[in-house]
This record gives sequence, structure tokens and C-alpha cells, in this order.
Amino acid sequence: MVYLTRKEHFNAAHQLYNPSWSEEKNIEVFGKCANKNFHGHNYNLFVTVKGKPNPDTGFIMNVKTLSNLIQQEVCELLDHKNLNMDVPELKGTFASTENLAIFIWNKLNPLITECSLHCIELWETENIYTKYYGETD
Repeated sequence: MVYLTRKEHFNAAHQLYNPSWSEEKNIEVFGKCANKNFHGHNYNLFVTVKGKPNPDTGFIMNVKTLSNLIQQEVCELLDHKNLNMDVPELKGTFASTENLAIFIWNKLNPLITECSLHCIELWETENIYTKYYGETD
């Protein structure tokens, strides 16, 4: 099995806040991420696919095709957006890095047909990132 990773980038704002909690508890749990005016991140997205190289091209997937797919389905939807307010599919969901990785997986997985989606790795900061492999348990 061969693994191929494409890196893309987008900027977005979000807020982590549980409306059923007090403001004090939200600040205790979410810290600065509970800011009522939101805050932003420069996200780095790594999409890894896996498969066997095609004997005619040597590719498991054309990386330009993968890049275009990520740009169209993810970056154009999320870049310079407020994840809580501007992305209908995320409304009512905590816009955490974990949930965002699952969301990206669900957007891309059905569209990758010449190989398999292996991993979504989403870096929120240089110190915080999430990896999601499509498991539901």
C-alpha cells in the first residue's frame, strides 16, 4: 500500500461555547475559545489517500485532482468563514478541530474513488492538531 498526502491551507474563525452552561463554566472549559467575539486560526489540512500505483501513471491518485477536490469541497467552503455562522452544515455543532476533521472526511470520502481516503490531519495551531481515520467507534 502506498500513501500520498496533499497539504492545503485555510483561515477560519470559530467559537467553542455551550449555551446550556454559564459563561463562567464556558470560560473554565473552553478558555479563550469561548470568546463571544470569536477567534481565528490558520488551519493546515493534510489529506492522505492510500492505494496501489496505477501501472499507466505510477500514481495512486493524480495529486492535482486531489488538490482541486480539497480546494473546491473544503477550502472554498471554509476559508475566511466563521465556522459557527457561515457554514450551514456546521450549525448546531461544536466547531472543534475534532468535529471539523470529521466534517472534512465526510465531504471528501465519497468523492475519492480511484483510491481510498486514509486520514484527515488538521492542524489548528503549531501545537494542536487532530487526525481522523474515518472510524466511528
